Amino acid sequence: MPVYSFLEEYDFGAKTIIPFVTHGGSSFSDTRNTISELQPDAAIRENTFSLSRNDVAESEAKIRQWAESLNLKSDTDGIPAGAENMQIEGNKTDLSGTVPEELEYIPAEYKSPSEHPGMLEKLTYQTWESFSYEERTQELTKEAWVYLPYGYSEDQKYNVFYLSHGGWSNETTVMGTDQNPSSFKYVIDHAIEDGKIQPLIIVLPTYNNTSGKDSGDYSLALQLTDQFHNELVNDLIPAVEGKYSTYAENTSLEGIKAFRDHRGFGGFLMGSVNTWCTFRYALDYFRYFMPMSGSYSTDGEYMAELVKESGHDSDDFFIFAASGTDDFAYSAFKAQIMAMGSVSDGTFRFAGNEADGNLSFLEREGYVHDGIASDEYTYNGLSFFWNREQ
Repeated sequence: MPVYSFLEEYDFGAKTIIPFVTHGGSSFSDTRNTISELQPDAAIRENTFSLSRNDVAESEAKIRQWAESLNLKSDTDGIPAGAENMQIEGNKTDLSGTVPEELEYIPAEYKSPSEHPGMLEKLTYQTWESFSYEERTQELTKEAWVYLPYGYSEDQKYNVFYLSHGGWSNETTVMGTDQNPSSFKYVIDHAIEDGKIQPLIIVLPTYNNTSGKDSGDYSLALQLTDQFHNELVNDLIPAVEGKYSTYAENTSLEGIKAFRDHRGFGGFLMGSVNTWCTFRYALDYFRYFMPMSGSYSTDGEYMAELVKESGHDSDDFFIFAASGTDDFAYSAFKAQIMAMGSVSDGTFRFAGNEADGNLSFLEREGYVHDGIASDEYTYNGLSFFWNREQ
């Protein structure tokens, strides 16, 4: 009745009205017809939504699906706080730039320290032994290294990229430590300084479990990357994004999901396998993926089915993939990417930007499986993610 009183007092004119109600058992009753009588000049949409009070706690997915089905458009006044750089085209959000036709070489001067260096900080957090994670019988204290860009401020929100190491490695391999940074850390410093990469937080975790040598056992590493999503979503992301200034407003699962557009995951070889596992199990929490020279399945239909099972569609992610033609993993990796791009239902579409598709593949002639290749692919991927021209 308060709503009816409101509609009796104010004339909506030729506006469109989309009824959405919660109820205790009566659903819409005759509400839609009553609104039509009270607002005779308005267009009352038939695609209405009613939600029982008993279903509210589990309603997010249904509400999102209904809202997306309305195909509404919005201007920048409707963009949520903290998402000022979004580009909205219908329901599609584009935050990233354009993938180059060829991989860009890292400038030689980027391998030396920058005048404006970012910081590497060690993050210690609690998690559980991987294979008995659900039972939570063996607690582990683990470490990750976190890169903070030069000028990092709690007054600014940052995108976060989780960058996994490969085999025979650990959390210090990719960027080093505060006392012994790697040359790739200098590369990121320079790229941010020159505006080629937007200031962001990079998290360097490890899927090593009870031993720092776990990643040196190929069979074990495959199993651990398949399990890592439990620790990643439940422990690592809350530890990182509860401490540093990111877009996540809280570190509950729903809070992490809400800002998945500002989170990415990538890695080289076994780190690439870890990336595919994250794509499989944690698509709810990540929008951007950077697999490099490491395959998961050459069955494109299977990969498409993983997307469907997650409840997401082709507009909900972008994959930046790269490899070298002389890398021992190249053939299988390329076969997977091509198989995914060939899926007939359009789950994966090759494109150089988010507006046109969700999958890109760049290769470097003659590159092998080494750190030079890994650094270059990562540099190019981070130059694309969250780097939309303003």
